[in-house]
Formats: sequence, structure tokens, C-alpha cells
Amino acid sequence: MASIALPRIMRVGGGAVAEIGEVVAGLGLARPLVVTDKFLVGTGAVDRMVAQLDAAGLHPAVFADTVPDPTTASLDAGVAAVAEHDADCVIGFGGGSPMDTAKALGLLARQGGHMRDYKAPRDNTGPALPVIAVPTTAGSGSEATQFTVISDSETDEKMLCPGLAFLPVAAIVDYRLTMTMPPRLTADTGVDALTHAIEAYVSRKANPFSDGLALVAIGTIGRVLRRVYADGQDAAAREQMMLAATQAGIAFSNSSVALVHGMSRPIGAHFHVAHGLSNAMLFPAVTEFSVDAAEPRYAECARALGATSADASDATAAADLLVALKELCRDVEVPTPKSYGIDRRTWDERVPVMAEQALASGSPNNNPRIPTADEIRELYARIYG
Repeated sequence: MASIALPRIMRVGGGAVAEIGEVVAGLGLARPLVVTDKFLVGTGAVDRMVAQLDAAGLHPAVFADTVPDPTTASLDAGVAAVAEHDADCVIGFGGGSPMDTAKALGLLARQGGHMRDYKAPRDNTGPALPVIAVPTTAGSGSEATQFTVISDSETDEKMLCPGLAFLPVAAIVDYRLTMTMPPRLTADTGVDALTHAIEAYVSRKANPFSDGLALVAIGTIGRVLRRVYADGQDAAAREQMMLAATQAGIAFSNSSVALVHGMSRPIGAHFHVAHGLSNAMLFPAVTEFSVDAAEPRYAECARALGATSADASDATAAADLLVALKELCRDVEVPTPKSYGIDRRTWDERVPVMAEQALASGSPNNNPRIPTADEIRELYARIYG
């Protein structure tokens, strides 16, 4: 049996963000706090959203001090902003980081405490303020997931916090908000979405509901990720990529992510590498490590991606997937930790604690091949250069 959870309301398509006021008012809410970042304030997008909320007769306020890969320390000012505004909901407006911040604030505003109280394996069911998610990148899928990821400012641990308390009540998925993403962000978030879809499909928690969404997302990303990387103004490709990222988010939220994500979070925490990029650094090597344990599932991913011939055997298709992932990462210019500028000695020093943190997240236990701490350390060593 699979337990499926989705946002109650989803508005999907070009121009959907204009319906933000109608969506919030329709939920019976009146005092939204828009949780966003300085970049979106600078583009005028936040002012436009506030005007739409005002026009719907609502009383919005803005918190724009979110940071990339949010930390426990960065949440304090947000919790204060929720209280000061007497907000009855939060709107996460931006990439994965503003949405993760909004989810965390929704819980802390109602329950208090410290974010480390809510990390996996705890299952957080609420209470929490309702979250309305409006993504501006095609990657994290956070608009449709029951997870948030917050770094502990004291320990540098990137904490996975799961549960229905973090699932947005509404998601507004408007691809036009992604048209200005630069190529590097397009690539990193796109590979992140592909990782979500493939990990959801090969996960030990996969189910028929998540499988269908995962395979559709894999196929779309295989067709359009290189297109949006080469030409950010390709509106048709942007639209497809945005939908695929949301489908992949729904898939992994109702299945799980696995070893790539378990190993990716510590890289992000210790070396401040963007989440999608740290996934991309790991993706081919971790897939190679895992593939023999679920060859038929990886073969289906290869077929969905268009990476193999229709009549290929499972063994051939799975091998073709490894080649295709390496080629994709090369084509969108994914750096290694070494070429990214991470010092070898520092990397080697951090590997033991990164391996511990990867295992502690629980994600590696969903992997087709469950790794030991030694095997995780070996994988970190292998991908460095």
C-alpha cells in the first residue's frame, strides 16, 4: 500500500502567478507573509505579487532575507517576521531555498522549538501555518513535497525534515518565472529534477503512483534539458521543464530519494555547493555503484530517457543509462569538486563526517544497494577529481 499526499490546489501554466490572490483568498486566508529573496525583490516580481494580493483584499507583508541553502540561524528573523505580521499563512516565492524557508517558518511559527527537533527520522504532521509555494526554478520540486532541508548553523549538518506539516496546501507553477534563469542554474536545477525522478523510480519505496510521474518526468527532461541550457528563451522547452520538475517532486515526495541525495546534502553543507550541482557531481558515480541491485528499474529509466534502443536488454539499457548520465553532465558542464575549487586536503578531512551525515539522513537506506559507511567514503573519494 502507498500513502499518497499532494497539494490541495495546483495552478499550472504560463501566467498562473497572477492568480495568487484568488488562491490565497479562496483558502479563507487573509494575512500572507511572502517569503522570498533580495534577487526577486530587485526584479520587481515581489512588488507584482504584493499588488495582486492587495487587489484580492488581502493584507500581505514581505520577508526577503532568505539565504541560499537556509540555515537555522537564518530562520530566526523569519519567525519574528511571521509573529510581527500575525501571518495566517506563508507564501514561499523563489527557488528551493525560499520554499524550504517558508515551510520551516510555517512549522516553527505554530510549534516553536529548534529545527533540529524536527529532523529525520521524526515524522512531522503539524500543526503548521498553511504554505502556498510559487517556484521560480525548474528543479527542487519543493512546491509539491512533504520535506524541507535546513542546515544546522552550529554543526553544518544539512538536516532533512520530513512530514505532512511541510506539504504546501497550494502550488502555483508558472514557467514564465523561470525564463530569466542563467544557464548554470538551469543546468543544476534540471539535473536535480532528473535525480529526483530516477531516484523515485529505483527507490525501495517506489510505487505505481510515483512510478508513472517519475517516468514521464525522465522522458521530458531527457528531451528538453539541453535545449533550455542552450537557449533560456525557448519558452516551449521551459514550460515542459517546469512541469517535469513538479512531476518529479510529486514522485519523490510519494516515494523517496536515495543515495545521491543522502551524499549530496553534506557536500552542500560543508562546501556551500548548490544542491542541484552537488547532486550532479555524484549522480553518475552513485548510479554506477547502485545499478546492479536494480538493473530492470534502471533499464526502464534508460528507455524513458531515450538513452537506449527499444529492443535493448536490461543489462545493455542499464549500461547505456550510465553513459547517458555522464554525457548529460558533460554537456551541461558539471564540474568535479576539484575543478569547482574545493581543496583536496579539506575534502579528505571532511569525508568521514560527510559519510556519517549521509547515513544519518536515512536516504541511503532507500537505495537499491544500501551502502556501508566505507563505501560512501570510497564514493566521495572517487568523485573528487
